Amino acid sequence: MKRASQYEACPFLPSSEQDCNYRILRQHGTRRDADFYFSALCYGHYLWHQGHAGRALLALTRALYADLDGSENILRDYPLPYQAIQWIVEKHRSDDFPGNPRLSYQHQACRMRAPRRAQRSARAWAVWAIICRARPQLCGDPSLPEWDHVTIADELAQHGIQGELAIWKKVINMK
Repeated sequence: MKRASQYEACPFLPSSEQDCNYRILRQHGTRRDADFYFSALCYGHYLWHQGHAGRALLALTRALYADLDGSENILRDYPLPYQAIQWIVEKHRSDDFPGNPRLSYQHQACRMRAPRRAQRSARAWAVWAIICRARPQLCGDPSLPEWDHVTIADELAQHGIQGELAIWKKVINMK
């Protein structure tokens, strides 16, 4: 039986009614398709409900890095989780994350490898920008570059899926 959560449900994620754990992702093996994407969103929401904001962000990042081409039906109901990530970062009650998410996304963006390196790097920078806006007091790594919004937008336009740039621009309040 699931106990009630003290954390508000995220309106941008599927319901996390059932108890779940990391096995929800492992069941997909090496596939990073639409089913994996949905499972990662559900797992992220479940972790948020359990009070694990940092782990929820990791699960949502797994969804963000899924291998989708933009035609998947799931994206109509649950677009790439930029807004969900922003919502969780803003709703988390303190700056105390298990790991600094600003630093984490900056490192991911700079160290991304294949497959789809350019796309996943652009997405990491996109989330980094969201974190910077939501929690400007979190520090970055001064030894690494920082992309501006124009560069991120250009890279998402070039390497993202259809509609991705518009989703990110809406979250970041960029025209």
